[in-house]
Amino acid sequence: MKTILILNGPNLNLLGTREPEIYGSTTMEDVIADLRERFDGIEIEYFQSNHEGDLIDKIHEVGFDRQYIGIAFNAGAYTHTSLAIADAISAVKVPVVEVHISNVHAREAIRHTSLISPVCCGVIAGFGVDSYRLAVEAIMNF
Repeated sequence: MKTILILNGPNLNLLGTREPEIYGSTTMEDVIADLRERFDGIEIEYFQSNHEGDLIDKIHEVGFDRQYIGIAFNAGAYTHTSLAIADAISAVKVPVVEVHISNVHAREAIRHTSLISPVCCGVIAGFGVDSYRLAVEAIMNF
């Protein structure tokens, strides 16, 4: 069975309780359950870490594995700060779609620049937790 990795960076373990006015009240467990139900026939794997190196290690781990057809990656604040994560994405073979729950371009100026966008296949932002579903659909169409 083909697999898509949903990869989340720092503070996304708090989804559902952190700033619900920005991120909503849906938990990541609910998002993953919904994706698994919608995409029967694709294995949805989930990994979250607040640590940059753990995210890089996970990208390396799945990035050359033929079982994986893509990564939907919400790097959180590392989107705007981590050249190391951008380099990891550049190094792997699987397509990576950048995901944001909020419209980062309507927020603080620091969130307007993404270091990972240039090395991702696409960017989905601003559709709430539905951004993950859109990313999975995009990966399935690569």
